[in-house]
Amino acid sequence: MRGLPTAIRILSVAFFALLFSACNGNGGVSPVPLNAQNFVGRFHRHSSSGKIQHVVIIVQENRSFNNLFYGFPKAKTVKYGYNTSGQKITLGPIGLETSWDIEHQLGGFLAACNGTGSYPGTNCQMNGFDNESWGCRSCSNAPYSYVPRSETKPYFYLGKHYVLADEMFASNLDASSFISHQYIIAGQASSAVNYPAGWWGCAGTGSGDYIYTITQERQYGNTIPMCFDNQTLGDEMDTAGLSWAFYASTYYGDGGIWSAYQNIKHIYEGGDWSKDIISPQTKFFTDVSNGNLRDLTWITPTCENSDHAGCGAKTGPSWVASLVNAIGNSQYWDNTAIFIMWDDYGGWYDPVAPKMLDYDGLGMRIPMLIVSAYAKDGYVSHTQYEHGSILKFAEETFGLPPLAASDTRATAPDDAFDFNKPPRKFKTVPAEHGINYFMHQPPDHRIPDAE
Repeated sequence: MRGLPTAIRILSVAFFALLFSACNGNGGVSPVPLNAQNFVGRFHRHSSSGKIQHVVIIVQENRSFNNLFYGFPKAKTVKYGYNTSGQKITLGPIGLETSWDIEHQLGGFLAACNGTGSYPGTNCQMNGFDNESWGCRSCSNAPYSYVPRSETKPYFYLGKHYVLADEMFASNLDASSFISHQYIIAGQASSAVNYPAGWWGCAGTGSGDYIYTITQERQYGNTIPMCFDNQTLGDEMDTAGLSWAFYASTYYGDGGIWSAYQNIKHIYEGGDWSKDIISPQTKFFTDVSNGNLRDLTWITPTCENSDHAGCGAKTGPSWVASLVNAIGNSQYWDNTAIFIMWDDYGGWYDPVAPKMLDYDGLGMRIPMLIVSAYAKDGYVSHTQYEHGSILKFAEETFGLPPLAASDTRATAPDDAFDFNKPPRKFKTVPAEHGINYFMHQPPDHRIPDAE
């Protein structure tokens, strides 16, 4: 583990982490210094002209676009894929409620990509998913699957009434949730890759709490200690005098490892930790109903509500619908933009090859839904987005500078909105479970994405 592994060696050892995985990477651009001059003249820079006053980012887990939105009208999906032997494999249905997982760290990405370039993970042929490892012994082609439509009705409803992006990619190369969650708050992850050894944050202080890095040549580099100190979008909101919140479980709670800010030293050890990091996630419902929605909000799920393979549940679509319904039926509907994204592809098949934009990206294609009173009706966006696109939209909405390479280069999803039309009325998203179900959902203390 302490040795210096290569991209090839990781393919053979990744099996031992196949039941549990997550994401991270370096932006390569120094953050703009935070001072008042940075914000002058930038507020509401895009076409919303102040109509969007709240941004909500809902983070779900581990699904490729083709896996979750298989067969969605006008979106780029396929009914079959190819393996490394050139065999054509018809995709089959596998529900969200699996008790097993698929390998999805850097080794899994490189295997699935099956690239031909001089750099690992470039010129992807997208035919190596059979070389990933998975925990279902009776499944011959587990990654070559899709979620049955009966389980994704709320997602399809949102896509058909608002915006679905079918060219959304992870900003980071590997497919670990740890790295991905750093990207969605900071636009980078200090060039880290795969999963932490030990604690997933600043609570650990031992020499065993470290993570590997990735080099400019896409090889494994040195290890670095856990507990980063990168500037985040939350810091920029503080500097601008704006409010923000990150809803997540506590570290020992259900899905608590997905609480990204516990790995940002000055947040974890500062006043923001008690003020802006909120547990449990269901407090979001009462905050919205009580008129306390922050200007910027992140919401991460519990394991059973996450869509993550291995969590043995299929309540994720209802969870997302409940969050959207809480906003839609509140005073905030007319001035809020909701971004629903899945942090990484989770090892599931997708036919669209990611481009190489830098040493640490792009990663695999993932789904994104955009919901707002100003979102286009039934629009499938074919614009290339990434994690940084969501950050960029928030930055342009609130007049904030870019944080790193991903949000600097990314295209903001302005094409998803039509601000020339009046806000349309909200219609409740139909779902199997409502807010009351999640307010009384019993806790589940399994730990996803843990080696």
